Amino acid sequence: MKQLLILSGKGGTGKTTIASAFIKLADAKAYADCDVDAPNLHLITGWDREPQKKDYYGLPKAKINTDLCIRCDQCRQNCRFDAISAEPDYKVDFFACEGCGVCEYVCPVGAVGMEPAVAGELMLYSDEVKAFSTAQLRMGSGTSGMLVTEVKKQMKSAASDAKLAIIDGSPGIGCPVIASLSGVDMVLIVAEPSISGISDMERIIITAAKFGIETAVCINKYDTNIKNSEKIEQFCDEQGLPFVGRVSFDSGAVKAINNGQSIVDIDCKSGTEVTEIYHKIMNLLYDNSDD
Repeated sequence: MKQLLILSGKGGTGKTTIASAFIKLADAKAYADCDVDAPNLHLITGWDREPQKKDYYGLPKAKINTDLCIRCDQCRQNCRFDAISAEPDYKVDFFACEGCGVCEYVCPVGAVGMEPAVAGELMLYSDEVKAFSTAQLRMGSGTSGMLVTEVKKQMKSAASDAKLAIIDGSPGIGCPVIASLSGVDMVLIVAEPSISGISDMERIIITAAKFGIETAVCINKYDTNIKNSEKIEQFCDEQGLPFVGRVSFDSGAVKAINNGQSIVDIDCKSGTEVTEIYHKIMNLLYDNSDD
């Protein structure tokens, strides 16, 4: 299974818009939304059935048995996250607890225990032909990277015979992006022609390079700032990175997304441009293949 990951250094660049178009153009049998903090690919991919759902358990959380507690205050004094309060009874703040287990270790009477905690929900849309894996991280949970890994495992397990998987990654360069990068064959970075967009693009390029993954770049809404678009192309040329195309700012794209469609479902300029980028990426992906 070849895995194409679509990333951006920041939110709002149009990454998911392009990912959904690629999924439609490839008639992908396996795809995933690894933006577990704010998944939205399901809004465009057109599934008319409810997904299979299961709880995802992250790090355990501490819980204090007040019947055993002798109020020695060791747990509160040794909690570096200030997750334990003493009034009226000793209790643990679920959202502040990091599951380190120090409180359990220092308690002299065994009043503190570590219990499994639901950190999110895994979801799998599937039928006889294709599978779409996604998840929603629970508010306050810090295990986004591990949940992304589970999303990818679920996708590969449900569509083990698929030749190509398209993965919509998270914005930024944090833990979910690192987890998304692991094991993929190629990264397409969707850049934005703004000062912050260029800076964030450079950061994600450096991050991907550390994994030794082939990386290509396209620009979305390039005509909102031609000068910055030219800077991005020049940067790619200097770094020896494949630049695969420009996508125009297009009101037709907005209309398509608002109607729950991809931009290649309608006749619009941005859809035509993304189709050209898709074919270039497929050529790069399979020209670099060892298969």
